[in-house]
Amino acid sequence: MSRHETSPTTVQPASNHHPNSCCFCWCCCCSCSWNEDRERAWRASRETKLENIPNCEACAKPTPEEVQGWAQSFDKLMKSPAGRNVFREFLRTEYSEENMLFWLACEELKTECNKHTIDEKARMIYEDYISILSPKEVSLDSRVREVINRKMQEPSSHTFDDAQLQIYTLMHRDSYPRFLNSAIYKSLLQTISHSSSES
Repeated sequence: MSRHETSPTTVQPASNHHPNSCCFCWCCCCSCSWNEDRERAWRASRETKLENIPNCEACAKPTPEEVQGWAQSFDKLMKSPAGRNVFREFLRTEYSEENMLFWLACEELKTECNKHTIDEKARMIYEDYISILSPKEVSLDSRVREVINRKMQEPSSHTFDDAQLQIYTLMHRDSYPRFLNSAIYKSLLQTISHSSSES
């Protein structure tokens, strides 16, 4: 079951329900023009940021052994740049690519040492993947969200560790089994095995 079946993103109320409600609150439950304008602006900025994320992790062609290894464990798949790229392509077909994008953003954040850069990237990750205003919001439980909200007062390179683990587990349990049975993986396995036997 995909994330979108279990955890829908922003739910807009019916138009006849509280037409002028709660412009003061951060919860985004109202349908006022302020929130609509803000969401449009954030969506535009997110789309720009997503375009900037390199889509060529798999620059080196994987070996048949490497591709076969992805079926042995999710860890092998995620440790392989080529594997992550193919898995991300699969997630895109299920409209859950944000899970991989969030995981990659957290990995990148962990490499930062500069306090200003950490603050900036942490807030960008929060806006892109944690905020309920975001169309790219990932599915997290309330406990993890509370931890993140506390840590965001003083962000560090490990602010999203609990959330990253939860999304990693979600991808492992939910998406990975379907990936192994997908046309994308089977086609790659067949193509690369065929190329290898010819050479």
